[in-house]
Amino acid sequence: MTKYEYKVGIYRESMIGSLFLAGSKVDPIKFSEFLNKNGDAGWEVITMEREIRRMLLFFKREAFLVVMKKEKSGE
Repeated sequence: MTKYEYKVGIYRESMIGSLFLAGSKVDPIKFSEFLNKNGDAGWEVITMEREIRRMLLFFKREAFLVVMKKEKSGE
């Protein structure tokens, strides 16, 4: 029987863009690098959800909640 381990990652841009531009969107190149780095480590994306997170009452920034899995080793 195959066993898996799971990981939840949150990808978001830095607060600087939100502070200066009153909002910050995810950079697709940096987000791809985040996904590829986890993929190289054996993690497979199961699902992801986009959300807008508020900070300091008036500022917003885009974030992605990413759920990943990989096969457990050694069991």
